[in-house]
Amino acid sequence: MKNRLSRAALALAAVCAGVSLAYAANPTFWQVSNEAEFARGDVENLSIDGYGRLTLGPTTTSVYDASAPFLWSMISGPDGSTYVGSGNEGQIYRVDSSGKGSVFFDAEELEVHALALAPGGGLYAATSPDGKIYKIDAAGKSTVLFDPPDKYIWGLAVDKAGNVFAATGDKGVVYKITPDGKGSVFYQTKTTHAISLAIENDGHLLVGTESPGRLFRLDANGKPFVLLDSPYNEIHTLRLDPKGVIYAAAVSGAVGSMPSTPPSSAEPSSSPTPTVSVSTEITAIAVVDSTPQGGTAAGSTPERSNTGPSAGGVYRVTPDGVWDLIWSSREDSPYDVALEPDGSVLVGTGNKGKIYRLSGDPLQPTLLTRATAQQVTALMRDGQGRVTFTTSNPGKVLRLSPARADRGTYTSDVRDAQTIATWGAIRWQAGVPQGTRVEIATRSGNTRTPDETWSDWTTPYTVQEGSPISSPRARYLQWRAVLTGNKGDAPVLTSVTAAYLPRNIRPDVVSITINPPGTVFQRPFPTGDPEIAGFDGDVPDRRNTPQPGGGTGGPNVGRRVYQKGLLTFTWRAQDENRDELIYDVFYRREGETTWKLLRRALADEIVVWDTSSVPNGRYVIRVVASDAPSNSPSTSLTGALESTAFDIDNTPPVITVTSVGRQGGRLAITFDVRDENSAVQKAEYSLDGDRWQTIYPKDGIADSRLEQYELVLDGEPGTRGVIIRATDALNNIASARGDVLTPPPAPAPPKR
Repeated sequence: MKNRLSRAALALAAVCAGVSLAYAANPTFWQVSNEAEFARGDVENLSIDGYGRLTLGPTTTSVYDASAPFLWSMISGPDGSTYVGSGNEGQIYRVDSSGKGSVFFDAEELEVHALALAPGGGLYAATSPDGKIYKIDAAGKSTVLFDPPDKYIWGLAVDKAGNVFAATGDKGVVYKITPDGKGSVFYQTKTTHAISLAIENDGHLLVGTESPGRLFRLDANGKPFVLLDSPYNEIHTLRLDPKGVIYAAAVSGAVGSMPSTPPSSAEPSSSPTPTVSVSTEITAIAVVDSTPQGGTAAGSTPERSNTGPSAGGVYRVTPDGVWDLIWSSREDSPYDVALEPDGSVLVGTGNKGKIYRLSGDPLQPTLLTRATAQQVTALMRDGQGRVTFTTSNPGKVLRLSPARADRGTYTSDVRDAQTIATWGAIRWQAGVPQGTRVEIATRSGNTRTPDETWSDWTTPYTVQEGSPISSPRARYLQWRAVLTGNKGDAPVLTSVTAAYLPRNIRPDVVSITINPPGTVFQRPFPTGDPEIAGFDGDVPDRRNTPQPGGGTGGPNVGRRVYQKGLLTFTWRAQDENRDELIYDVFYRREGETTWKLLRRALADEIVVWDTSSVPNGRYVIRVVASDAPSNSPSTSLTGALESTAFDIDNTPPVITVTSVGRQGGRLAITFDVRDENSAVQKAEYSLDGDRWQTIYPKDGIADSRLEQYELVLDGEPGTRGVIIRATDALNNIASARGDVLTPPPAPAPPKR
């Protein structure tokens, strides 16, 4: 193990030694090591089991390529031929055992959603929209068995007596049609659509519905009993094993989980509605610079959160009515289920064409293969152990061989390094028996989807413990694994790890907040740090006055208190490389061009300035963020932001009484308030030691450095004590006090 680690480290060091000045110092490791991570890539003749192991899987061969884009239904005939119902053309294809296909029947309607074998030979076919049930003989000649008034016919089932049952929509009616074509309503489901049908060994009819997704059991008289009321929108498919166990595929999509008329897009409408996660951050800003993919194993339940249930699931219902969810997926919708003799369950899904095998006790999912189509719509197992399946987008008939492939290929998803990156070493963990091989190669490019502009695949790397990646520097990277086995053994790949160095991106100071003068933040707990967050000087007066409300600074700055002469700045910064940042803070007086250092190498996004150390005036600060702690001196970068201009004023205003007189029997005092550095904020007076009362300027608004006031008092002859107090915008306070002699009233005129 020590030897492996050292060789991998040497390989990475050899690549990093030539890194240019623009690249960060800390590498990023892209690891693929579990089922969900492997499932993001594409497989060919490979399988991914529930333990995250990649190994050789069954070979997929093409049987027949249909002209129709959608293949909905499939059934095996007595002669070994396969009959396939299509969409957009309303045709039924007959594919013989050699793979030769032809059009067997062409309906007037656009869709053939259901097929069933007719007693005595021939087929029943259900068409939509405004469809009919046709009886078709071995030569392809058809007659109309039943023409219901319903718009859609989704499912067919035939009992031992030759009666045909039809599941229809959009009124959710199940019909019973006798062999001579006489139809009647067998059960009204009170749902929007009856979708799927199956007949149990005792003759009971099973019905799966849409809106809501329920599973009914109907007796011979049509008496219903709900076996399952699922959280999904639709019970799409029903299958029975020889012991009478029911397997039901449920989806969260629209009716039929597939378009019933020619669609405008290439995808069925079964895709779950995407959910959006919104993260909101609220800050005080003064200056601003502009899913589990492989499925869930047995025993789980569909989530009932605000994002809704998963895309689909498969239920198992025992004959006594006990059910459990044996598989579910947020990404894949199950369209059909096939049962294997050993008890395994095959699940065909969309919209990425995956086929899963559920096996073991409890059942565990294995990604068996991925078709070259968007949806696997029907599965069928023949007597030779081969699994035939149909697809849509495009419409194909394919076959899985029971034998293991000799060679398979896995292509990873594309890794986005966010910027141009230097690739380090790639290493992998694999079990490689003698005579087998695991070959890893890479390619890179600067477009999100690989195309002709990407580099070619490299030659296979030879050192499993760590080989330098030889693909050129680029933003995107992809790797490929080719597994080759022999007749007896197969290799197993369990993880692949690729290292890379993203280009170092300059940190960004997003905003600077200038808090009100005198506002500081007291740390909530004694930590040995300065008492005031962001301040390491001596506080002249520690009798801090609490202020109501929360702080506007960075996180965990503490309780807001008032301390005269101090000015607090907080900021927000970000780094796309997630580097650790430190900050230098500079200041200059407005009009000057030279920045002076205020504080260096701050770890927190807060600084407190004792403004009594500089003359009064108008100032600007500059915060410089550096990613030096996470990068070498030659590769570190800085980003900066300047604040808006702000005033520093530690001098109180001056009060000048200009006159004292009488106005109609009342005392009038006029005075001026002047401040050299900031606006006058307010003026107040106290009479004979009473409470402070506000005085308003003559012009009605306090907004300039010189304000004129007039105070008129109701006074009697004698001495009154008047105190005048003025406050500027930076909370500097001045007062003027004097005894004011109330002038006596004028003498009354003599009487005549």
